Amino acid sequence: MFTYYFQLGLRSLRKNPVLTTLMVVAIGFGVAASMTTYAVFRATSGDPIPQKSSTLFVAQVDNYGPGSNEHGEPTFWLTYNDALNLLRAHRAPRQTPLYPLQASVVSDDPNALAFPVRGYASNSDFFTMFDVPFRYGQPWSAEDDNAHAPVVVIGKALNDRVFKGENSVGRMIDLDGKDFRVVGVTGDFDPHPRYFDLDNDSGFGEGGQVYMPFTRAVDLRKPTAGGNMCNRDYEPGWDSFLRSECVWVSFWAELPDAASRDAYRRFLHDYAADQQRAGRFAWAPNVRLRDVPEWLAFRHVVPKEAKMSLLIAIAFLVICLVNTVGLLLAKFMRRAPEIGVRRALGASRRTIYAQFLIEASTVGLAGGALGLILTMLAMLGVDHVFEPAIAALARVDLSLIGLTFLAAIASSMLAAFYPTWRAAQVQPAWQLKSN
Repeated sequence: MFTYYFQLGLRSLRKNPVLTTLMVVAIGFGVAASMTTYAVFRATSGDPIPQKSSTLFVAQVDNYGPGSNEHGEPTFWLTYNDALNLLRAHRAPRQTPLYPLQASVVSDDPNALAFPVRGYASNSDFFTMFDVPFRYGQPWSAEDDNAHAPVVVIGKALNDRVFKGENSVGRMIDLDGKDFRVVGVTGDFDPHPRYFDLDNDSGFGEGGQVYMPFTRAVDLRKPTAGGNMCNRDYEPGWDSFLRSECVWVSFWAELPDAASRDAYRRFLHDYAADQQRAGRFAWAPNVRLRDVPEWLAFRHVVPKEAKMSLLIAIAFLVICLVNTVGLLLAKFMRRAPEIGVRRALGASRRTIYAQFLIEASTVGLAGGALGLILTMLAMLGVDHVFEPAIAALARVDLSLIGLTFLAAIASSMLAAFYPTWRAAQVQPAWQLKSN
């Protein structure tokens, strides 16, 4: 019967090409607007590390006080000394201080120009904590951290450019005129958003290609390429900067269970209380420990434009559905004599419901095809509305294609419920007498 009703639906649509076109266009445009904005929203609001997002935490300690912070929240980063103290306390199974940096790769070829790369200063735990895949080699060791060793892990793209994609483990690379030994080459590692580097286009910018030990980066006086806030003056010079109250280092800890999280929160509170007793802080301990989803929400990673555009697109889809309801009502009620005859011949209301809902689904199928075409065209202009780094993430894949057709068919069937109910209420006797 489904095939029969589907054929009836197609035949009915061909009888009213104008109404059919209007319904298909309404559904197609509504679905296309919704799917385009949803693709952007999905790209910006997804969980970048779903397997571990609830066990990775960023620590915050308020060193500015209630007169300088915003809404009572600590700053995003820590001072160098605070990060070092947390690192030395080692209250987490895995932990790493972290800050982004820039470096210039100097080629052995005297005729080749140096080129810049973005990277990170971290501890060796970084790679295990954040599930960084390796193509060649492995992370440096904890001993390398302690020895301030001149070692690096490089990204796949940098390895392809400098070493032609070969296994470069053990070879040397010149960064800003300093030689580093390559100990590992990462595989494809590009989480979006990049939750540990939200200062680079809100986590959607270009990823890092160089990873060096935190201790070595500090020795080389590598400045941060991320956030840096100073609300107090300090003497010129790198050593004075390290001793200052400037915040620029983030600190991540992996805490696998509730007990370890509660213990770490108490540790942060006690640490801030110790700083208060020492006279450094003149306010009560103010600390935070946020996991990845909480951190992304706190930093407002999802652009306001994406949220607003999605709401507007959904409202537009609702308007399109209201128009479709009117068109379907007009179409179905014009067939009241046909419905009356079918009911008189023994067709049940359930049969009428099935026939007209399947007919509406054919409209949705056609609207979905149009919506998919319009969505693909709209994707070409997404960068005119959103930042290029964000627009580049929105793409049409199999899941979006399936969702587009599902949304179109579901929308058309939803719009058909009232017109179908009205059609099923047709009284056969009245129709037979009047016709």
